[in-house]
Amino acid sequence: MSGKMPYAAPTASPGAVPREKKSFLRQVRLLAGPYWNCQHCMKVRGATLLLLLLTTGQVGLTVWSNYWQRALFDALEQRTVRGVLVQVAVFAVIFTASIVVTGAHLLVKRWLQLDWRDWLTEELVGHWLGKSRHYRLRFSTGEHDNPDQRIAEDIRIATESAIALGHTLVYSLMILALFIDILWSVSGAIVLPGTNIRWPGYMVPLAFAYAGVGSVFGWMVGRPLVRTTNALQTAEATFRFGLSRTREHAEEIALLHGEPMERVGSSDRFRHIVKDFNRQSLAYLWIVSFGTGYGALLPVFPILIAAPQYIAGMMTLGVLMQAAQAFQRLTSALSWPVDNLGEIARCRASADRVLALHESLQRLDAEDRLMNSGAIRIERWKRKRLVIEDLCILDPSGAILLDRFNMDIRRGEAALITGDSEVTTGLFKVIGGLWPWGSGTIHLPDDAPMLLMAQDPFLPEGTLRDALSYPMPANIFSGAEIRRALECTGLSWLIPRLDASSNWEESLPLLVRQRLGFARILLQKPGWVVIEDATNAFDPKAEQLMFEMLRRELNNLGLLHISSNPSLKRLHRRTVVLGRYTEAQHGETASGFKPAAIT
Repeated sequence: MSGKMPYAAPTASPGAVPREKKSFLRQVRLLAGPYWNCQHCMKVRGATLLLLLLTTGQVGLTVWSNYWQRALFDALEQRTVRGVLVQVAVFAVIFTASIVVTGAHLLVKRWLQLDWRDWLTEELVGHWLGKSRHYRLRFSTGEHDNPDQRIAEDIRIATESAIALGHTLVYSLMILALFIDILWSVSGAIVLPGTNIRWPGYMVPLAFAYAGVGSVFGWMVGRPLVRTTNALQTAEATFRFGLSRTREHAEEIALLHGEPMERVGSSDRFRHIVKDFNRQSLAYLWIVSFGTGYGALLPVFPILIAAPQYIAGMMTLGVLMQAAQAFQRLTSALSWPVDNLGEIARCRASADRVLALHESLQRLDAEDRLMNSGAIRIERWKRKRLVIEDLCILDPSGAILLDRFNMDIRRGEAALITGDSEVTTGLFKVIGGLWPWGSGTIHLPDDAPMLLMAQDPFLPEGTLRDALSYPMPANIFSGAEIRRALECTGLSWLIPRLDASSNWEESLPLLVRQRLGFARILLQKPGWVVIEDATNAFDPKAEQLMFEMLRRELNNLGLLHISSNPSLKRLHRRTVVLGRYTEAQHGETASGFKPAAIT
């Protein structure tokens, strides 16, 4: 029989199916919909309404400015000092109102951008860190590389750009609606040459034609920008991630003298940035070249097409300038897609990366629901026993590591599980809730807190007091409790540094970090402790003293020590030796074979 089990394996993920690319508007809706209905939705909706009202105010001031320009040039054409002074006073009012409305609009817009980013970051970080998804995501297929960059950078870009684009789009639509009427009324009508056909409001269709031609050519030259922007952001994130990993593993790299390889890897990742940057530069070149010509012609073109009306005396200088400005406003509104092509590409790329991470996390939850009996269940109960029932553990390929394992540990008992390192490490991850792939049940006692201690205890940056108390706040422990924990584990020399801040994982050797792990146990006083190879930096005598100290200080502690070192059996009341499952054992298991040797 094959060494595969019919349970869901880590790699058996729907993520293997290519991810469907969503439209830009659908991406924005998926990100904005839940925010619009969040707990403080009334505040969000109120701010959105206020932003819309301020945008309406900006449009109103733009229309007022258009009519003011007509009045000013008419006054200049008539050479009336009083008329010019009146328009100067009107301009002062428009100027002041524009500053107030624009300033208020900026504050409201930035509040919405920050609040949306804050809410979305909180939601995604909470989902990412919940139920060990941040760990399990590493074993799931799909587009979720560099989740830290997606949360820190792509959420910022997506939220800020989406709101800014939304504002400019609404503004452009309002301008479009109002200035069509203005341009129609001021442009008058012309008679087509060689005919008696009058063409009323002729500047309006010409504005649409000018903007339409510009939009078509703009989309044609700008299409590569979406693809190159997405590729460049991915390359940048990969480069940052590589540098971050180098910093995190600085000691190992230095010991292996791996700096040349790290430089090669960094250079290779940066060459991808250079390649994608150059591709984006070419895409920008086409857009900028076209945009420069398009923009340079825009102020001149409406004056040229309206000049015959002015020369014929059918419009005043003020009307001519008003028509020219209305033409520019109308074509600018119609050109919104072209003008914002780069920002749309940037926003779309970031929104897609955020949604891809969110979908990968949702897929993990869906897999959990589909597994049902094929997943390892972690249950809490009131009994003072840690019980493992019919446990089967699968490796990342779906092959069996351990099959039908049973164990019962009482409170106050110290048990050692040793044997094949991959099997023992898998069991540690299962008990910690990190590895659901397999079957069986783990009954965890709910009578007292449980603390899991890995081979290299995690020490967050900050003060030593905070690191020792982690994951609890340091202020719940007295100074005397902390000092005693350090003294009992042979770390009294660290007491003067309790309030010093440092990167303790880099500044302290492994032996000291492992002693700090035991000091954390003494400080937090859990009822149960599960340890994995947490004394491999100790010498045999130090190991014995440390476990004797634990039994002395916490005499009712339930201890499960998972290690690949069988020599530790002398320090425990019971030892279980686990071997890797083999196909030859399947028949024996079915007839009552027990793969764990208990001594």
